[in-house]
Amino acid sequence: MKRKPTGGKRHQSRGRRAFERDGYPIEPVVGPQSARPSRRRGGSISHGLVSIDFANVAGPDGKVTRSKIIRVKRSPANRDYERRGVITRGAIIETEAGEARVTSKPTDDGVVNAVLVEKA
Repeated sequence: MKRKPTGGKRHQSRGRRAFERDGYPIEPVVGPQSARPSRRRGGSISHGLVSIDFANVAGPDGKVTRSKIIRVKRSPANRDYERRGVITRGAIIETEAGEARVTSKPTDDGVVNAVLVEKA
C-alpha cells in the first residue's frame, strides 16, 4: 500500500452509491394526469404525480366523489406554490364539489385525496 509523505494511508476514491442518488423534488400541478416512476429501497416502484386534474373528495357525510380540480387556492407549505399552483399535502384546492384540503401526499401516494372544508 502506497502511503502519503506524512505516513497516512491513501483511501481509494469511489463513485456514488445507489442510495446516495439525488431525488429531485416533483412538484405536481393541475393538468392531465401523468406520473413519474422512481425505484425505492427494496426494489419497489413509487409513482409520483407530475400533474393531475381529478381529486377524490370526501364530504362531511363521509361519501367520496371524484371531482375535477379547478385551481390551488392556498398552500401553507410555500407561498410560491400558491402562485405556481403546486399541489401539496395541506393545500386548499378549489374543486367542482367545493373547497377541499389535500390529505394525501401526491408525490408519494400517486393520488390526490381531499376533505371538504366548511365555510366559516
